[in-house]
Amino acid sequence: MSGHGTPIPMTSRPCGPLTGEANVPGDKSISHRSLILGAMAVGETKISGLLEGEDVLDTGKAMAAFGADVINHGGGNWSVHGVGVGGFAEPDTVIDCGNSGTGVRLIMGAMATCDITVTFTGDASLNGRPMARVTDPIALFGAQSVGRSGGRLPMTIVGAKDPVPVRYTVPMPSAQVKSAVLLAGLNAPGKTVVIEKEATRDHTERMLAGFGADISVEETDEGRVITLTGQPELKPQVIAVPRDPSSAAFPVCAAVITPGSDVLVPNIGLNPTRAGLFTTLREMGADLTYENEREEGGEPVADLRAKFSPNLKGIEVDPARAASMIDEYPVLSVVASFAEGETVMRGVKELRVKESDRIDAMATGLRLNGVEVEEGEDWWIVKGLGHGNVPGGATCESHLDHRIAMSFMVMGMATQNPVSVDDGSPIATSFPIFESLMAALGADVVRN
Repeated sequence: MSGHGTPIPMTSRPCGPLTGEANVPGDKSISHRSLILGAMAVGETKISGLLEGEDVLDTGKAMAAFGADVINHGGGNWSVHGVGVGGFAEPDTVIDCGNSGTGVRLIMGAMATCDITVTFTGDASLNGRPMARVTDPIALFGAQSVGRSGGRLPMTIVGAKDPVPVRYTVPMPSAQVKSAVLLAGLNAPGKTVVIEKEATRDHTERMLAGFGADISVEETDEGRVITLTGQPELKPQVIAVPRDPSSAAFPVCAAVITPGSDVLVPNIGLNPTRAGLFTTLREMGADLTYENEREEGGEPVADLRAKFSPNLKGIEVDPARAASMIDEYPVLSVVASFAEGETVMRGVKELRVKESDRIDAMATGLRLNGVEVEEGEDWWIVKGLGHGNVPGGATCESHLDHRIAMSFMVMGMATQNPVSVDDGSPIATSFPIFESLMAALGADVVRN
């Protein structure tokens, strides 16, 4: 599967119970950061369980282009011999980040305070996404950027020769923007301060501390204040990447809506800034349990068991939870279709600037499959039909968005008629084993 190549139409047909273990890939957020921070450390960082989807592989290629020695030992085991904070070399070629907004924004931050010039590009989806949310704050450090109209890729960034530390309040809940500023602050003298009005996933803060950076987090009246002392020598780490809760969302949600299902997802990351979907599903009446809860590498981990839940109820999702589950709203909307009553999702305008306008993409596809949806700029409502009552039968557009494609494949497992997507190729960017994993559980997902 390739997110950059020929479209791959796919169809998901109603199936029997989904059963067994779902060994989903490693966490995408932690995988990106492991490669980038490993490249900024001095010495060899060893990584196991790395997600080997296209997004992360593109980040690995970028770190190699910046001068780090990035080695794939097979089976998700990688090593990175870093060049130290401020040690990035100027790449000989354009950095292609494929479909990854996380990859390009974090890398822009990491190189923004190095005295190098870098040109970034991506696929059609990434080249349409807004980059000003990162180029504006890195300009405060002294970096300059020139891109297409609307702050879009391709874009060239000239890193700051003499960077200065900044104090920056993130204007929207975005872990990518926060992380870009913190990574830029690593090579600026003095203290860089980032203020979040709403907490977002905190992998960057946890991992910076693990690599030996001087970083503190304080809850204040201003919000969540993160202070980073620049120009440390980062120490190489041994990192075991937990399994990705965003990828686990798909087999978990499929199990919840498919009769007779019982699926175990082992070693799943349960960072509280990422686990909002599972809390929401439980509130809707889903049969989810955590087994063998533990902590690994500073991150909470457990084995998650999901069973068929025939009596799901629509709820109003707490808007304060949006940042912790922003990537999971598409598949949540599928589950909401099989619930009784309305599921209301507010505070979700970030969905409109993801790989696609995810509210529009899902609302359009759900309607085609017989589900009524209302939507506004910052909210949407799915009017559930109850278990067994969702017609299906339509072909939906994936809009080059892996999560849209997988969400409709999950939907087709429990509808009255098959559900198709025009292009499933983007799934490879985050979940390259999606088809084989779901087939092993009992799903009927085929390429047309």
